[in-house]
Amino acid sequence: MIRINLLPHREEKRKQRRQAFFAMLALSALLAGIIVMLVGGFVANSIFNQNARNTIIKNANAKLDEEIKEIASLKQEIDALKARQQAVEDLQSDRNQPVHLLDELVKQVPEGIYLRSFKQEAQRVVLNGYAQSNERVSELLRNLSNNSLWLERPDLIEIRSTGIGTGKDAKKVFDFTINVGIKRESAKDTPAVVPGAIKPAAAVAATAPAKP
Repeated sequence: MIRINLLPHREEKRKQRRQAFFAMLALSALLAGIIVMLVGGFVANSIFNQNARNTIIKNANAKLDEEIKEIASLKQEIDALKARQQAVEDLQSDRNQPVHLLDELVKQVPEGIYLRSFKQEAQRVVLNGYAQSNERVSELLRNLSNNSLWLERPDLIEIRSTGIGTGKDAKKVFDFTINVGIKRESAKDTPAVVPGAIKPAAAVAATAPAKP
């Protein structure tokens, strides 16, 4: 016996396929939502951890900045202390400079040289005087450059021919200006100097010219 199905089976299958499609679509949307939530949570957690690490780094940098400021402040204080110490040492070594200067001028000024004046500025001294000849000035420069323990680097600033005296006493001399440096020695290297050992002629040679 042959059975004939007269029900609309095609429409029924189409309806079942449509329901299955919507079910799969809903399941896909649900899975996609779950994945997005998981990825979002992972990203948010990573951002939170990175922000926490950034905060730790910022705090460490701020602490290092404070330590650097303290080190810079200490360095400035050390430099200031060194400068004050150097100033004290310079004052201690410079207190005997006039004595050494006068003593060296007596020793190094040759005959035929007459000093009119000298002026000290820091570690340089300007000498003014008369010389009987250019050779006398050259000899003075050699003595100051090679033979002096306390004077160094002499420079001839000016030399010119001039005359002193009048009438029969008129003499032709050379007026010169020399710039020479004073050596600065530390207190432990400075030799002891007895002021009484300086010859009185130093003051005379430094202040009053004699006739050539």
